[in-house]
Amino acid sequence: MHFYLPGFAARPSGPPIAELATVEDYAVVQRRLGLDRVVIAQSNACQFDNGATLAALEQIGKEQARAVIAVAPDMTLKELELLDRQGVRGARIMNLPGGAVKIADMKPIERLARGVGWHLLVQFNGQEIAQHLDALRAIETDYVIDHIGKFMPPVPPEDPRIDEILRLVDRGNAWVKICGAYETSETGRPDYADVAAVAKRIISHAPDRIIWGSNWPHVGVPRGAYPDDAELLNFLLDCAPPAARRQILVENPARLYGF
Repeated sequence: MHFYLPGFAARPSGPPIAELATVEDYAVVQRRLGLDRVVIAQSNACQFDNGATLAALEQIGKEQARAVIAVAPDMTLKELELLDRQGVRGARIMNLPGGAVKIADMKPIERLARGVGWHLLVQFNGQEIAQHLDALRAIETDYVIDHIGKFMPPVPPEDPRIDEILRLVDRGNAWVKICGAYETSETGRPDYADVAAVAKRIISHAPDRIIWGSNWPHVGVPRGAYPDDAELLNFLLDCAPPAARRQILVENPARLYGF
């Protein structure tokens, strides 16, 4: 999920901030869904200014929170080590419009992240995965394929590009985040059936490499299309068999983020 705090403006190369989303606002969502821990992902709006993400991380505390930030190539290992002690555990790679770091610029970021044991959070249009396979295979640290591969438009679960995602997972350092189905689904709520079919296949293949995210506060869609956060948690529960739910919601994120 992302925070948009008072006093932190959008950067010129990022999308605008439609409305604030604070720690107090998210606490309401956490109570409603029964969530104890949170992973904060740097917003595209703020680009390399990680101030809001780090401020929210400090407010919540690293006993319950972790963060994924935008790492600039001129950052030093010493800076990352300090951030690691504060609870940062990853670097965001966003290959869609507004992203601060694209896949083409990922290699020096990956080298820095690997130096402190961080993972990469990588988002791209899964329709274009063939263009990125060499770069993804070259990643030596752990990395998360964001938004169920974010196929725009969705593809059927037997699509060969889903096979490629499973092969990446089988290499041992790739994870998949079940997140943001509402941003790509063409069948729509409440079950987002077209994206759910893909999620079910990936989860059944490697439940020990799956994490979940709310993607709150859902800035990728107009306010009128804002999803119900409980529906998004139910989406995971519908896609994951009962035996895999504790893995996905508790054990896997504990391993990946060091809770």
